[in-house]
Amino acid sequence: MKLAFDNPSGDYFHLSETQIVEGLEASRESPRKRMILPIHRKQNAEVQRLINFLQPGTYIRPHRHPMHHATESIVVLKGSIRFFTLDDKGSVLTDNLLKSNPIPSVVDIEPNTWHTFVVLEEDTILFECKKGPYNAETDKEFASWSADESDPSAFEQLRNHLNL
Repeated sequence: MKLAFDNPSGDYFHLSETQIVEGLEASRESPRKRMILPIHRKQNAEVQRLINFLQPGTYIRPHRHPMHHATESIVVLKGSIRFFTLDDKGSVLTDNLLKSNPIPSVVDIEPNTWHTFVVLEEDTILFECKKGPYNAETDKEFASWSADESDPSAFEQLRNHLNL
């Protein structure tokens, strides 16, 4: 299962209409209901920049970024999400509706902040930026009280946990 498109090459990147169409189509066809388009040129880039194409029902497992440098910023380019921060036991600390209209919503998360979100609109597109380089072993710590992505009921469990 493909999780992401290949990194682009060259000194300049412009998000084209074709890439948007392809990204949204890929997210609709993906069993995960999402697709990532990295826009940094190398996987080990010092700054990771991503376009996330998302559909309602995608499961974003509650997680935090434990590395001291792992501040993360998200901009809603199209659509809307409901963004949550949580405490160590999973209690909701903040619950924000983030939309692209009338102006793009922005959220910035400090390291070690538990968070997740639920996609509210079809064809939602986010821009994400965080310090790299990316290392799958250290990038995220998943909440022990949350379901693994392989669990078919994971999304419903999250909805119930968040009282949605």
